[in-house]
Parts: sequence; structure tokens; C-alpha cells
Amino acid sequence: MQLYKNVFGMEFSHKSALMLAFLAVFPNVLGMIVLDTGLGFKFHLFQILIFLAAMMYGKWGGALSGAFGSVYTAIALGNPYIIIGNIMLGFFTGIFAKRAHIALAVLGAFAIQAPWLYYTDLLAGMPEPAVRGVIVALLFSNIAWAFVAGKAYKRLKKLIQ
Repeated sequence: MQLYKNVFGMEFSHKSALMLAFLAVFPNVLGMIVLDTGLGFKFHLFQILIFLAAMMYGKWGGALSGAFGSVYTAIALGNPYIIIGNIMLGFFTGIFAKRAHIALAVLGAFAIQAPWLYYTDLLAGMPEPAVRGVIVALLFSNIAWAFVAGKAYKRLKKLIQ
């Protein structure tokens, strides 16, 4: 199996490079799907891939997934700040996941991202009650996907080795 180095300073096989590309692009597809919970907020799906990228490839993999995986949503909502917010989510999840359980890493990253979301969503013209709803929805989605990512991580690592 041929290995090569990239900007992350890690050894990558072709399988690993393809996995990172998938984790960076496919959040756009999941970003098109938002589930209504019937509890007053919607459940987002895209974060699981950002969390997996952060766990597998560290802070830069998480940032890459957050950046490229947010393009569709940013364009659809006319809010380019979404990209920076998801870069923050992936980057800080990658940093914290090295030292803490993925759920704590995600909560820490979200605590950094949330003020950015709040102010930039207002700047983008969203009404304040809607912004609060988005933050609550993302909090619950992040927690759920953090646990799923924690369970899926080892299986995905085996796939690319």
C-alpha cells in the first residue's frame, strides 16, 4: 500500500485520502436534510461527518470538512458566515477530541462556535427567535451525532487501513 504525506503531516493511503474527501464534501448532501422533531426545533444531520473528520484527521481534517461541507447551506441560505462557523466547529472538535471524549470535545467546540453563530445569523438578517431556535437545534443535533461518531469512528478507521 502506497503512503504519502499531505499538509496535515500524516501518512495517507489512497483509501484514507478518499475518505477525507468524502467527509469534506458529503456534509453538503446531509445539509439538505433537516428533520422536524415536533418539539419546536429541527434536527440537523451534517455534523456527524465533520465530527468523524475531526476524530480521524485532527483539527485540520475537521476544519476542511466544516469548510467544504458547508458550501451548499451557505449558498442556499445566503449566509457565508456558516462556512466559518463550521470550520470553527470542526477545528476545535479536532483539538479537543485528542484530550477528551468526543461528546465533551463537541460541546467545547460548540461553546466556541455558538457566539459566532448568534451574531452572524443576526447579521445575515435572521430574526432573533429564529437564531435561538437554530442554536438549540444545533446543540441537540451535535450531542446526538457526537455519540454516533464516537461509535462509528473505530469502524471507519479499520476501513481505510
